[in-house]
Amino acid sequence: MRKLFLGILLSLSAALWAQDDVLRSVNLFLGTADDYGQLAPGATVPFGQVQVCPDSRPRQHAGYDYEVPLVSGVSLNRLSGVGGSGCGGNVSLMPDDTGRDIRILKTTEQAAPGYYAAMLSNGVRLQLTATSRMAVERYAFPQGVEPVLVLNTRASFEKVHQSSFRLLGDREGQGMVVSSNTCGRGRYHLYYKLFADQPFRADTLSGGLVRLRFTRGQADERGDYPVEVRIVVSTGLESPLSAVKAEAVWASSFGQLHDEAARQWAQVLGRVEVKGGSPDHRTLFYTSLYRVFHSPFQVTGDGVSAYLGTDGREHTATDGCYYSSWSLWDTYRTKFPMILLLQPERSRDIMNSLAQLYLTGKKDWSTDHECVPTVRTEHAIATLLDALRKGIVGPNMLRPAYPGMVAEAKRLSLRSPDQVLEAASDFWALGQLAAELGQKADAERWQQRGEALFDSIWPREFMNIDASYTKMRGNGLYQGTRWQYRWGAPMFLDRMISLRGKRTLADELNRFFDEELYNQGNEPDIHVPFLFGRLGQPLRTGQVVQRLMQDSITHRYGGNDAYPEPFRGWAFRNATRGYAPEMDEDDGTMSAWYCFAALGLYPTIVGEPVYDLFSPLFDEAVLRMDEAGRVKTVIRTSGRRLPRQPLKRVTWNGQPLPTFQISHARLAKGGQLVFWY
Repeated sequence: MRKLFLGILLSLSAALWAQDDVLRSVNLFLGTADDYGQLAPGATVPFGQVQVCPDSRPRQHAGYDYEVPLVSGVSLNRLSGVGGSGCGGNVSLMPDDTGRDIRILKTTEQAAPGYYAAMLSNGVRLQLTATSRMAVERYAFPQGVEPVLVLNTRASFEKVHQSSFRLLGDREGQGMVVSSNTCGRGRYHLYYKLFADQPFRADTLSGGLVRLRFTRGQADERGDYPVEVRIVVSTGLESPLSAVKAEAVWASSFGQLHDEAARQWAQVLGRVEVKGGSPDHRTLFYTSLYRVFHSPFQVTGDGVSAYLGTDGREHTATDGCYYSSWSLWDTYRTKFPMILLLQPERSRDIMNSLAQLYLTGKKDWSTDHECVPTVRTEHAIATLLDALRKGIVGPNMLRPAYPGMVAEAKRLSLRSPDQVLEAASDFWALGQLAAELGQKADAERWQQRGEALFDSIWPREFMNIDASYTKMRGNGLYQGTRWQYRWGAPMFLDRMISLRGKRTLADELNRFFDEELYNQGNEPDIHVPFLFGRLGQPLRTGQVVQRLMQDSITHRYGGNDAYPEPFRGWAFRNATRGYAPEMDEDDGTMSAWYCFAALGLYPTIVGEPVYDLFSPLFDEAVLRMDEAGRVKTVIRTSGRRLPRQPLKRVTWNGQPLPTFQISHARLAKGGQLVFWY
């Protein structure tokens, strides 16, 4: 019995140590400086609506800029690295009303999953944590500084259309904000309830400001006077806030909430355990994995089922939780495949929520009736096809949404060559989905439509390479060159081969990388390094990917145009300037790219449940494929003595794989994937 008890104790200790080690490997300041990632270190939980963080003045897209210590206040929501104007930044509190410039003392700043802390230049100590729908903000005022918080009811990263705030007592208030989403497209509706642990009186100021003057409570061990504010956000509706009572809000201490946030992050990040690589590699990997699970936001759950639908009406989530906040133009490529792989139990509700948009109203960008900040929803068809073929959702869940998908496909824009390529890809996905749903005539029609559209544009715009191919935005392209968009529809690679020949196309793909024409700083071509295996050169993928992940490379292009002078540096590094200049992290897109690249597998075609394989970064990675951790997939190397030693073969459960590919179904069942050198 003593041996059994000791074994259990050692196992629990090892598990706790591993969780702490994973959290210590996350650097929340990575990519938060200037325009090198557009991220923020705010306190949040996985898929939580709240990400509470100081906002810099002037701010970056996500509100915070590590290199700008001046702050405008502490707001409770934002999206991660989406570029544009960003969205969120609401319900801001400033612990000062003197008009002085308040700064973060950078040497005091700390951040970890679920926690943020800093000292401000006026002596106020700031600590932040969060739950899924509650910002928890603790301010400790030194002696001689009046305990005052200035609430900016109109704070936002975009235009505010409506705001209000009213008192409910000497410790409570309630408000709302209707604000524009990223780039001014559409609106979201935020209702909130503010609770304080000390009595306050409120003075209404101009410009939507409300001064909250607090009664000094008991001093803490440092002699400071703490004030704690907790702000609960709703689901785009006011009615659910009526059930939120002070007793429940204050049921747990700050420390308990912080510990719970850390536990949730340890549970999510602990789904992958890596061995080997450098400390920086581990930090880059776990920080990237952390960024993947910021959104979509879980809107309902924990006793709340009502939410604002995109039709402007109240809806009830009756089958699981409702999720919102989408940026699919980028995230469908990498982030959602990663969520499907590592969070299958949560993915069902996420995909069901995405399908619901076709019933309540869906636009390519945000609608005017969003319940949380959001961006874009293009390529939802491919995302749902991917979930169907990976066994996350069944056909019956998607059948009601299918007519809306057909209507969406019919209104796709075909004004520029890149839009034509993307529409051809969407038609392919719709045809594949129609076949899965038993719509045979539709399947054939959309498949033929996609092929015809591809054939109408690729030979004319992307087949015969000339000097114009290196120009960004040439011939009306959105955010890339003709070289980069050339590979933009990989599901039609067989048609490219029929036009150019496999050997010629492979030579041109090598030229693309040899002449440094690839752009890691934007998404249109991020799948291209993984095409070599499909052109008969699987080992070349590993060589290219390892270079992109680990080497200082030449970047000719930024997010929107060619650099005046090429930038030489790392695309990914463990630093506040963690990405190349102008490189949007794009709500987990680049983070998921890095994680897939580090694991040695990549979902090259979204909607095709297959991963292309290449040399992984780590010596071993253990993927826990279910919530209980009973199903494990082990990815490991054998015989690798040099970091970039050529790969010879890959086996699955001891059997050689005939190609450098593996199905999602195999990975999901668990087993051993071994890369032999």
